[in-house]
Amino acid sequence: MTPIKIVGIILIALGALALVYGGFSYTKDTTAAKLGPIELTVKEKETVNVPLWLGIGAIVAGALVLVMGGRK
Repeated sequence: MTPIKIVGIILIALGALALVYGGFSYTKDTTAAKLGPIELTVKEKETVNVPLWLGIGAIVAGALVLVMGGRK
């Protein structure tokens, strides 16, 4: 399997995940206050939404890479 086909498969998989989940979230630690040796941290949950058109575009691009990658 050539590297270009692997890239195509990865694009299709990421596009499908973007369509299914619609985004992802992560936790970020932020320092709220620092008073001498005492440090207060706050955990913030951030959410990143993946647009629908980006998921569809990744699937189409992956399919094109798979089809065109095998031709010379």
